[in-house]
Amino acid sequence: MIASIVAELGPWNWMLLGFVLLTLEIFAPGVFLLWIGIAALIVGSASLLLWDVALWSWQVQVLVFLVLALVSAYVGKKIVRDREGLSDQPLLNQRGAQMIGRTATLTEPIKEGRGRIKLGDTMWRVSGPDLPAGAQVRVTAAGDTDLELRVEPV
Repeated sequence: MIASIVAELGPWNWMLLGFVLLTLEIFAPGVFLLWIGIAALIVGSASLLLWDVALWSWQVQVLVFLVLALVSAYVGKKIVRDREGLSDQPLLNQRGAQMIGRTATLTEPIKEGRGRIKLGDTMWRVSGPDLPAGAQVRVTAAGDTDLELRVEPV
């Protein structure tokens, strides 16, 4: 059955698969189907050139497609990973890390290591040495979950 489908569509089955995968990437972006679609288009292009070669059976085409899909996904992952570090705002979604270095006044005293400050329009939980309300503090670090800031007296 597979052999008859491949024989009827010829090299265009790979082209069709490639374009379907690229279209799916547009509707469900994840930068994964892109690389597999590119592999299918490459196999389709090779099939246009090698269709009459006896060695270019559908089994060989599938193996070439699988190898190209793995290689292109690996190369694509490296390309995407290298571009991730090139942000003009690396702390965009890390609100707590954006607060490091800022000074504020304690709105609630730090008792037993916990208190509150107001930075901008947000009340933040803070941890640090015990201090009275109204004391000036500087943010030195953000907690792992960005829910708490570490402070020290100014």
